[in-house]
Amino acid sequence: MKKKAAWTLLVLIILCSVPLFIPSGFVMDMVIQVLILGLFAVSLNILIGYTGMVSFGHSAFYGIGAYTLGILLQKTSFTIPMALGAVVVFSAVAALIIGFFCTRLAAIYFAMLTLAFSQVVYAIVTKLDSLTGGYQGLIGGIPKPKVNLGFATWDISLFSNLYIFTVIVAVISLLLIKIIIDSPFGCILKAIRENPQRTSYVGINARRYQLIAFVFSGVFGGIAGALMAFYVSGAYPDFIFWTTSAEPIFMILIGGLNTFLGPMIGALVLFLLTTNLKAHAELWGLVLGGILICFTIILKKGLTEFFYGSNLSRWLGNFSRSTFGKGQDVR
Repeated sequence: MKKKAAWTLLVLIILCSVPLFIPSGFVMDMVIQVLILGLFAVSLNILIGYTGMVSFGHSAFYGIGAYTLGILLQKTSFTIPMALGAVVVFSAVAALIIGFFCTRLAAIYFAMLTLAFSQVVYAIVTKLDSLTGGYQGLIGGIPKPKVNLGFATWDISLFSNLYIFTVIVAVISLLLIKIIIDSPFGCILKAIRENPQRTSYVGINARRYQLIAFVFSGVFGGIAGALMAFYVSGAYPDFIFWTTSAEPIFMILIGGLNTFLGPMIGALVLFLLTTNLKAHAELWGLVLGGILICFTIILKKGLTEFFYGSNLSRWLGNFSRSTFGKGQDVR
């Protein structure tokens, strides 16, 4: 735990120092978006990579978090900490209700039911015009009230402060996910992923643990959505549409399924690819699709597994022996 806390503090110091050493709006934008999208992907990977449950409807919680934060700050006198607390509660309740039904099924049936629920949430949001703005979304911006720190107030409306706020919330959320997946609870999830029937033979209620994992995944997905709504100062139906659920799946496939940092790396790669292709290619979607196909076919376990797994290690070992002799090995 101390090691995780130390690494978290180091990451926070480095990221919060970016505006001082690299005062670039593009770099801060990139860090914010990669952290939010990475958190979105890591939250889904609790289900896919660690529990073996593929969800096609994770955008429901992303949208619930975004709209909860936006509505509360727009239409009530909630402070930012209170709004974030409400995001956690609403996302958990929604995940508990949706997961109660979805975890009764397995494989493709589970995936399709999550997709169906996300479309139900999408339909509800688009029909409640007076509350959510319908198809237009929450227009007019999301207020950013000052945060009372006790000894001072923190003005989140300043972009540099918004950047630091996003970094802190995202990194702490990632730390909590890491603690969860490294705990005995996380080990049980991995056992369920490998063989749900065998876990039931030793007295573990697999469905109960799957439901808890579903709730955790939904909560952190909601936090990611709230941060994105805060960043773009709005919440829109596109956040919930089924195509948004595909984005974290691509990030997980690019970065790696069974690693914690894999989805984060996938988020960075997908962000850089999308940004550059949009700027230089007219048919950027076609090019991006082709690149993703290549990633899926060639790097079946993702970039993280390729660089740190046995394939690269074996290749380096073979290269070393062929170059320096049999006695050398760099693994």
